[in-house]
Parts: sequence; structure tokens; C-alpha cells
Amino acid sequence: MNAPDASAPEHQHTPGRLEAALRRRRANGGKALVPYLTGGLGEWVPTVEAVAQAGADAIEIGVPFSDPVMDGPTIQAASDQALREGALPYEVIEAAGAADVGIPLAVMTYYNLVFRPGVTRFAGELARAGIAGAILPDLPLDEAGPWIAAADGAGVETVLLAAPTTPDERLQRIADRSRGFLYAVGLLGVTGERASLADSAKEIARRAKAITDLPVLVGVGVSTPQQAVEVCEVADGVVVGSAFVRTVSEGGSPDQVAEQVATFRDALDRGA
Repeated sequence: MNAPDASAPEHQHTPGRLEAALRRRRANGGKALVPYLTGGLGEWVPTVEAVAQAGADAIEIGVPFSDPVMDGPTIQAASDQALREGALPYEVIEAAGAADVGIPLAVMTYYNLVFRPGVTRFAGELARAGIAGAILPDLPLDEAGPWIAAADGAGVETVLLAAPTTPDERLQRIADRSRGFLYAVGLLGVTGERASLADSAKEIARRAKAITDLPVLVGVGVSTPQQAVEVCEVADGVVVGSAFVRTVSEGGSPDQVAEQVATFRDALDRGA
């Protein structure tokens, strides 16, 4: 039997919990904030809970992996530290699902961790833990059919990524098949804090917004509240990771990370 065509357009779908939350923020005239935190690093579960209370619309939990090709030095070091502290994929997923948050959670990890147990088992583990979405940055759309079928069957939203260099035709196919939101990658390169917002961040958001009604969030290269506000002149929201992970890595308490998230929330709400 042939694997389902992951690139086939599916314009009509029922939004899951992640997409519904982001759509609600947009419908109310706001901009979505999705912080990223590394699972298994320090007091990560209390930090997730504190960040949820600080105004996040959803939270992306990184499941540590030894070769995180999308991530820059800050998140790579955090993943390495979490692995040294004994973080295991299913323990991170179970602990995330048990956290008292009241907002959707998505996991971000790499396809090796999905392939080894099998797509059906991994999707089932996410669903059993109550995880709403999954982001697999090293799984291209053309090879994602088996995973997407398993995730759809389990009720897990597969968030797909679009790079600044994605051609228009491929961008449309990615947008048609993404669930939860379309992850617009703000620049060519790995995650990390930057002094200024790349021009490509607004441009990929603009291109994506022109072809889809799915919430479009920009991640990679959004480091400050001011940069978040700037890119949200076009985008529906932002994914912010390295700035928060650095605070955790430097020994910041859950409350300190929550205060940092709150500054982003306040800036986005004020639009300045």
C-alpha cells in the first residue's frame, strides 16, 4: 500500500486545540506568543507552568536530541545539559502532559526519535499525554506522509515549517498541509538571539499570509519584545526560544522566566 500523499491539499479541516487557541487570539485582535522551553532542563516543569500563567497562548517543549540541526548554540547546549541530567523522550512527554498549564502544548524534536519507536507509537504517546501538536524540523513534506497519517489518526497537529527560500508552489503545499499553525522560519540559519530582526522574517510572513488563513507565526531570530512586535506587524504571532532557554540555562527561576515572557506578552498586547 502506498503511503498517503502528505503534500495533497486539504483546505478543509477541523482545527485542533493548538490551532483553535491561536485563532482565538487572532479573532480577539491579538498576537500569539508561543515560548519554547527545553524539556528535562533544570526546573522545567514548574517553568512551563509559570510561563503558561504569564500569558503564553501555547508552549513548545523541546524533546532533547543529541544532534539538533535546527538549533544554535544556546538550545544545543541546553539539550546537551538535559541529556546529561538523564532526560528521556517519553519521560519528557509524560511530564509535559501532566503539567498544570491550561493551554495547548506542542513538542519539537527530530525525526530519529520518532522513527525509532515508529510513527504510530510516537503519535500515540503524544496523544495519551495530551500533547496537542508536534514540530519535526528535519522531516521534509515530501517524506512526511507516514508521520502525518499517524499524527492525524491520533489527533496530533503537525506544524510544518517554511523557510525564506521556499518557492511559492511549495509554500502553498506546506500551508495546505500544516496544522496548528504555519511556522514561518525568520531567517536562513539556526535558532539563536540576534541584535536585529532579519528582513526575511517579515517577507516570509507576508508571503505566507497571502496564501493561507492558517495562523502564521514567525520563529528563529525573534529575540526581544521589540522584534516580536515588529514582525507581528505582518505575522499572527511569534515563537521565541533562545532568549528564554538562556535564562533557564543561567539558573533563572521559573518566576524569572515567567517575568521575561510577560514582557513579550505586554509588548505584543500594546503593539509597542
